[in-house]
Amino acid sequence: MDAIDVIVTKRDGGELSREQISWMIGAYTRGEVAEEQMAALAMAILLNGMTRREIADWTAAMIDSGERMDWSVLDRPTADKHSTGGVGDKITLPLAPLVAACGAYVPQLSGRGLGHTGGTLDKLESIPGWRASLSTGEMLDVLRAAGAVVCAAGSGLAPADRKLYALRDVTGTVESIPLIASSIMSKKIAEGTGSLVLDVKVGSGAFMKTPERARELARTMVELGTDAGVRTVALLTAMDRPLGRAVGNALEVAEAVEVLAGGGPSDVVELTVRLAREMLAAAGLDGAKDPADALADGSAMDVWRRMIAAQGGDPDAPLPRAAETTTVTAPASGVLVRLDAYAVGMAAWRLGAGRARKEDPVSHAAGVTVHVKPGETVREGAPLLTLHADDPARFPRALEALEDAWAIVPDGEPDLLPLIIDRVTA
Repeated sequence: MDAIDVIVTKRDGGELSREQISWMIGAYTRGEVAEEQMAALAMAILLNGMTRREIADWTAAMIDSGERMDWSVLDRPTADKHSTGGVGDKITLPLAPLVAACGAYVPQLSGRGLGHTGGTLDKLESIPGWRASLSTGEMLDVLRAAGAVVCAAGSGLAPADRKLYALRDVTGTVESIPLIASSIMSKKIAEGTGSLVLDVKVGSGAFMKTPERARELARTMVELGTDAGVRTVALLTAMDRPLGRAVGNALEVAEAVEVLAGGGPSDVVELTVRLAREMLAAAGLDGAKDPADALADGSAMDVWRRMIAAQGGDPDAPLPRAAETTTVTAPASGVLVRLDAYAVGMAAWRLGAGRARKEDPVSHAAGVTVHVKPGETVREGAPLLTLHADDPARFPRALEALEDAWAIVPDGEPDLLPLIIDRVTA
């Protein structure tokens, strides 16, 4: 085949055949298709879209570019969850051990943060000794010891996606829903899980700003999972304000542990329990132990401790603390009706909690503590936010990001998205 013919077909609004897609992905992965040619095809896809069949074939070709994981040796069903990312989204941390405590195995491959959104692996690496990189054999060992494992994807899993993702990032084609959906689902299907729950974030702190766009992405991913034989469901959840009260790596680990201990912010608890119930139902375990009970009786905490220890971490070790803090106080008394998730995420990033490029280091201690959530009252001069950083020179730019981040009115109700906006199934 010829790459130019494939590009022209999609440029002119045509439908790519399975053979064209398979050849193009394979040749690009092998280096036989030039970067500029794949960039042209990605732009054509962004502008003209793809049919459901094309997206399924594109996803399958990316899966076929690497290895597939197989958990059939396990004696219980497997369940996984994927979030499209947000600010303060530490849900995976309490969720994986919670679902394992209720009877499923949870093999969770997670990623790192980029820009204003946090990454699960960065958070867990706040724990002294914890290892993100495990072989498939080590993953099995941790699953058998603890019931859940959270780690990095190996280089052999959907290598075509890794290469294409980097290209999309520098060619203005990240926003294409067919390419987003196939990127996420190629890795999740190759991961080998039997069921999958997707947490598709909506709002200023999310990639999808509106429920309509988020619903389109969720529907596309659910279709891909279903077509591949993976029981898949998606929830659309709010990201117009930070999730919980902690934003930043070690800060979020501490909050996740609070949830596992039976406390924590109500929104984090509510979403964790709801996603756990969805995962158990998708795995055929909806009659199993209720997740709320597993939080209350300490069994989820027991799984967390075993999981962290099995990956080399010390669950009792002190978490990193920032050398410097500064507090933002309320300029007036009243009701906080808005706290913009994107602005808080940008502030945490500028404090050192995130990275601009994949190879950048992060500060595990940096971040933002939210003292007042939308809908709560505050007195003039009372703490609104606390900023944490190892280097105080980072505070001015972080404060700039927060200049228009909140609104306080004498009396009123916030206009917020519901925490759980919608549920999308096959």
